[in-house]
Amino acid sequence: MKKIIAFIVMGIGFVCPAWAQKIDSPQVKTANGIVQGVVETSGIHSFKGIPYAQPPVGDLRWKEPQSPKNWKAVLHTDHFGPQAMQAPIYSDMMFRSNGKSEDCLYLNIWTPAKSPKGALPVLVYFYGGGFQAGDGSEYRYDGESMSKRGIVAVTINYRLGIFGFFAHPELTKESPHQSSGNYGLMDQHAALLWVQKNIAAFGGDPKRVTIAGESAGSSSVCAQVASPLSKALFAGAIAESGSVLGESPAALITSEENGAKFALSIGAASIADLRKISADSLLKLSASANFNEDIDGYFLPSMPRDIFATGKEMHVPLLAGWNSAENDYHAIFGNDSTSLQNYKNALTKQYGDHANDVFALYPATNDSEVKKVATDLAADRFIAFETWKFIDMQSKTGGKPVYNYIFGRVRQPVGGFKEPAMGASHSSEIEYALGNLSTNKAYTWTDDDYKVSDTMESYFANFIKTGNPNGKGLPVWNSFNDATQEAMLIDVISKPIPIKNPKRYILMDSVTAK
Repeated sequence: MKKIIAFIVMGIGFVCPAWAQKIDSPQVKTANGIVQGVVETSGIHSFKGIPYAQPPVGDLRWKEPQSPKNWKAVLHTDHFGPQAMQAPIYSDMMFRSNGKSEDCLYLNIWTPAKSPKGALPVLVYFYGGGFQAGDGSEYRYDGESMSKRGIVAVTINYRLGIFGFFAHPELTKESPHQSSGNYGLMDQHAALLWVQKNIAAFGGDPKRVTIAGESAGSSSVCAQVASPLSKALFAGAIAESGSVLGESPAALITSEENGAKFALSIGAASIADLRKISADSLLKLSASANFNEDIDGYFLPSMPRDIFATGKEMHVPLLAGWNSAENDYHAIFGNDSTSLQNYKNALTKQYGDHANDVFALYPATNDSEVKKVATDLAADRFIAFETWKFIDMQSKTGGKPVYNYIFGRVRQPVGGFKEPAMGASHSSEIEYALGNLSTNKAYTWTDDDYKVSDTMESYFANFIKTGNPNGKGLPVWNSFNDATQEAMLIDVISKPIPIKNPKRYILMDSVTAK
């Protein structure tokens, strides 16, 4: 009898690991090899740190991303890949990445599908951070909550700062497209190509991909919609606070000149010299430099405004909006006191001959009104206007419905505010939209916060699934048009509202602050 029991136990010991691997370590065959993920406690399958391009190191530094090489052994994707090279700029960024490296082109997937037969809608999310910081491993971008709503969620890493947006005459010359810069945007494009080729294996439908992002991620969404390279790579777009339709990106020649000046300033006579500098050293040397997207003639063949004006952008549904206090009055006053006279002085200094026009649309009659109206002005010129411009132009030439929101819920920090909040601050909607409130311990979340999150995430999920945010139990959200200029206020009580003063954005379109 003991021998029989021992045989059974040995048999279980032999069979069990194979059973556990099948249930607890899901495997998916991609175009480049097999990846093995994990099953989260919710039952969602996650795959973290999948390479979607070759490491952009050595001679591949400042080249468009190259297709990933195949691997033979099973690739264990149970942890996030490294974050892109960046300095610790923003204290609210909480990474789970495997350190920091120039070798950073990895993506992460959360899927509810247990087989490739799901044909589920797909969300691909681009992080924010001013093209200088950010990572797909941040808690607030976690895809598990959205995945529990029947969506395959993807976050990606892309190159930042000098590694992602450096242009130089030599780089343009060696490029097969005679372009340079925009490597970070091309990384996103490469990730979208990877999704088209592989997402069906994870239960996703490559014909139902929606791209989304916040701040620089939102600008990335706008740039992808504008780029001719993006045709047929996605079916919808979500833009949270940002676009490339505010101040125009620099011309390639200007970016090349800036790049050449920077190279000489650090003693590099050639691109070969620059590629010999270690990633850590290059990050430090470029700390005070500024590199952003440009009109490279390839990814962006012309000014984004011209692309949208002529209807050459992607014709996809758009859900986009901004927060009620994207910036505050300090951006107008600096360290000056917030008096009515100082407000008028600041407008004169910043807008010159247009100061009276600005004051007429952002008026105050006494000192007590100044903080609020100055916050409105600061928020509009920082990012609300350019987001409105994306909404306005896509609604006119994009041929598909556009949905505008204004996010109004104010988070309550642990310990309370030092002074009353003027509204919802920049980036504060992310945890609500993606269902990740509990991951941020810096705020005191209430039942009302979870109500707002459920509403916003539901709108987003519906849009990802159908191209329309409306659904059962939600306030009806009408599409945006030039005549009504209506938005959905997302707050404890969500409701459609008229945009406060469209004339403000028309003014912003014609007046640029000095």
